[in-house]
Amino acid sequence: MADVGELLRRNLLEVFGERDGERRRAAMATVLSADVLFQDPEGAVRGRDEVDAKVAALLADAPFVFRLTGPVRVSGDLGVLTWSFGPGDGTPVVTGTDIALVEDGLIVRLHTLLDEPGDGPA
Repeated sequence: MADVGELLRRNLLEVFGERDGERRRAAMATVLSADVLFQDPEGAVRGRDEVDAKVAALLADAPFVFRLTGPVRVSGDLGVLTWSFGPGDGTPVVTGTDIALVEDGLIVRLHTLLDEPGDGPA
């Protein structure tokens, strides 16, 4: 069973960072619970299908990549990860933090907080 830190890293890179829908959905089955709640500043969605649609729309509109920007921090079943999203070889266009709650080896709640310009890692 994956630990909290591994689940957060895989979620960022293999779910939110994966452009191939088939590979993304396969990763989702091993990272996110079937009824996962995902919330970001745009609102909340529930379930893998809704998360998949949100990720597909995000990646379709932006030719960028996600990167970890610091160590994953874990406290029991809760994890925090910081990230950036931008051109592969350039300055990020957005940075943020993911906070995840894990139960039975899967992320059941995922919250994304976006940094204000100038607040996040460069």
